[in-house]
Amino acid sequence: MSNAKEIRGQIKSIKNTQQITKAMETVAASKMRRARENMESGKPYADNILRVIGHLSQASNETTHPFFVKREQVKKVGYIVISSDRGLCGGLNINVFKKLLADFKVKKSQDKEIVASVFGRKGTMFLNRVGTTILSADEDYGDNPSLDELIGGIHTMIDAFKLGDVDEVHLVGNRFVNSMTQEPYIMQLLPATLVKNDHAVPDYTWDFVYEPSAYEILEHLAIRYVESLVRQAVAENIACEMSARMIAMKNATDNAGDLIGELQLKYNKARQAAITQELSEIVAGADAV
Repeated sequence: MSNAKEIRGQIKSIKNTQQITKAMETVAASKMRRARENMESGKPYADNILRVIGHLSQASNETTHPFFVKREQVKKVGYIVISSDRGLCGGLNINVFKKLLADFKVKKSQDKEIVASVFGRKGTMFLNRVGTTILSADEDYGDNPSLDELIGGIHTMIDAFKLGDVDEVHLVGNRFVNSMTQEPYIMQLLPATLVKNDHAVPDYTWDFVYEPSAYEILEHLAIRYVESLVRQAVAENIACEMSARMIAMKNATDNAGDLIGELQLKYNKARQAAITQELSEIVAGADAV
C-alpha cells in the first residue's frame, strides 16, 4: 500500500500547484484588461504629436531637426530593449531575444558597435550574457509605470544620439495582436521618418510666425514624441506579458488536471492490486488452517 500512498501524496501536491496556477491565471486576466486599457489610452497622444511635428516640418526649410535627419555613416547602434521583470509568461521574452540576437549578428557583420538601454530584469540578464554594453537598466517599474519612472532610461539613449555617441536608435519589444498572439518587433526610433501624405505630414507648406521659433517647438515635441513611443511600447509589452502569463498559467492548470487524472488511474490500480494481494493472503492462510 506504500506505492498507493506515494501516488496519493503526488496527487495532493499537484492539486496544490493547480490551485496556484489557476489563481495566477485569474490575476493575469484581470491585469491584462487594465494593461490593455492603458495601452489603448496612450496611442492617440503619440499620433497627434507626430501630426504636429509633420506640420512644423513643413512650416519652413529651417525647421529640420536632427532627430529626423539620417546620418551618412552609422558606426554605433543603440537599442532600447523592453522585456519583463518576471518569468512564467511563456516564450514572450525568448522570442524577442531571438529576434534581437539575429539583428545583433547583422549589425556586427557590418562592423557596427552595439549599446543598449534596458527595461526589465529579463532583458538585463540576457544582454549581460551576450556581452552587450548596457548604458542604463530600469527594473521593477510595475504594471502601470508613469513616464517619470521611465524617463531616465529613455533620455540616456536620447542624449547619446544628440551627442553623436549613437548614430541610430532602435526600439525592441512585443506588439499586442490579441490575447492569444504577441509579436516581437524591432523598429527604428531615431532618426525618425516622416512620410508625406500619411495624414502626419501635409504635402503643402505655409509661412506662419512661431513664438518661440518653430525649431524650439520642434525640439520639445521631438523629445516628447520619442518619450511617448517608448512609454507606449512599455505599456504594450506589459499587456503582452499579462496575456502570455494568462495563457501559460491556463496551460499549466490544464496539464496539471491531465496529470492528476493519470495519477488517479495509477492510484486506483495500485489500491486494487493491494486489496487483491490482501485477499490472496487471507485465502492462502485459510487453506493452510
